[in-house]
Amino acid sequence: MNREVRVRFAPSPTGPLHIGGVRTALYNYLFARQHGGTMILRIEDTDSQRFVPGAEDYINEALHWLGIEIDEGVREGGPYGPYKQSERRDIYREHVKMLLDAGKAYIAFDTPAELEAARAATPNFQYDASTRGTMRNSLSMPADEVQKRIDNGEQYVVRFKVDAGRAVEVNDLIRGKVVIKSDILDDKVLYKSADDLPTYHLANIVDDHLMKVSHVIRGEEWLPSAPLHVLLYEAFGWADTMPDFVHLPLLLKPDGKGKLSKRDGDRLGFPVFPLLWTDPATGAVSRGYREDGYLPQAVVNFLALLGWNPGDDTEIMGMKELIDRFSLSHCSKAGAKFAYEKGSWFNHQYLQTLPDNELSELFKPVMREHGVNPDDFDNEYIIRAVGMVKSRINFVRDLWDQARFFFVAPTEYEAKSVKKRWSAETPAIMDELTGRLAALPDFSAAAAETPILDWIKEKGYHMGNVMNAFRLTVVGECKGPHMFEITELLGRDETIRRIRRGIDCIQTPAES
Repeated sequence: MNREVRVRFAPSPTGPLHIGGVRTALYNYLFARQHGGTMILRIEDTDSQRFVPGAEDYINEALHWLGIEIDEGVREGGPYGPYKQSERRDIYREHVKMLLDAGKAYIAFDTPAELEAARAATPNFQYDASTRGTMRNSLSMPADEVQKRIDNGEQYVVRFKVDAGRAVEVNDLIRGKVVIKSDILDDKVLYKSADDLPTYHLANIVDDHLMKVSHVIRGEEWLPSAPLHVLLYEAFGWADTMPDFVHLPLLLKPDGKGKLSKRDGDRLGFPVFPLLWTDPATGAVSRGYREDGYLPQAVVNFLALLGWNPGDDTEIMGMKELIDRFSLSHCSKAGAKFAYEKGSWFNHQYLQTLPDNELSELFKPVMREHGVNPDDFDNEYIIRAVGMVKSRINFVRDLWDQARFFFVAPTEYEAKSVKKRWSAETPAIMDELTGRLAALPDFSAAAAETPILDWIKEKGYHMGNVMNAFRLTVVGECKGPHMFEITELLGRDETIRRIRRGIDCIQTPAES
């Protein structure tokens, strides 16, 4: 790197942060950290009509949850603030004036109705070098009339003057050199007097330059804007400090064609936002990865591999390893299918690495949701229960289905297992089993298993039927971890109590 790496993530507070935006933030962060650079969070709130209360706080909370650390921003401060565009009006006015004084931009008074009429009269109309002379602007009107209109408070916009006949080169670190003819570019609006704010195009360039951004890493959908941004850098005389452009591949629908949308998540049952979002206008609630039970490190790992690969088959990588291995040269040019099922797999992998005591703390709120007070159980008991079943879960909420029998004795028994494993002889065998269990000098799993299995063999009982009936009375169904590990944790008294209840409550298929 020939210069200090400074990257920025610049979302607009117009709603919840989309998972595609999260990936863009992540790639910026990985690149910055790998090169010892700076991560900037800039809030681009120049579109006052689309501002949504709470969106900015949501963005900050989402990035914090994911472990994407911000070095400079609205909350963090920094040497190049303010970091919120609505607070930089004076800076933008100054730069609009610079372009106007240099003849690189002009003032236009065309009303929405006049623009609509021009579009209706001319197929594929665009405001450019071939049409600007026919419109109401400072290039087609006398200077005194222009000033008079401004003095009278007439609303206007400032447009960038794109010269025709240019071959504009955009050098992209993923896509290489892209050449665009300036003739297809229109004279974009840079500033609106109505709200005294710049448009994205001007604010973006000015801020990137003043904040010394070295690399602009953003989604592919911004690629059409890049030629205009190159021209703006040249117009300001900043060509030598132009950042490197990096346009990332799009996140695509899991099925079909097109960009990933919220509708895809609603249709297929997965979130497209990092955190739950409640629309302040409608009250509509959108799911979030955090509230759906995903660990932040799993989401980060999952997203990192959507459009980038480490150069080998490695899949599980924590943030440190992702930082060490990230390379723009391994980013794909093609869009990445959003294989949402893989997210569950990643979550499973990361849950397995969590210490049982940490996982048990995450499980306690789930217990409360199901009417069980964790304080009624010894903490070590909960930790051991969680440890026995965690290999079977993809989400913390799955622990309830897998471990609830440790906390709530069964009152119902799975019908299929009853039909298959419970016969007229079973109650007597289970009664005999309780006597054997009561007589064991040591109730630990290691000490109890051999004498009980030996007893079943000696009596000539069917091993599968007896052990499954045993499990049925204790668990309520024929599933769960090793049977004698279950009984060790439940304890002798609770185990025998459950067997006797099963004897009393389970009816043989012939009786039902």
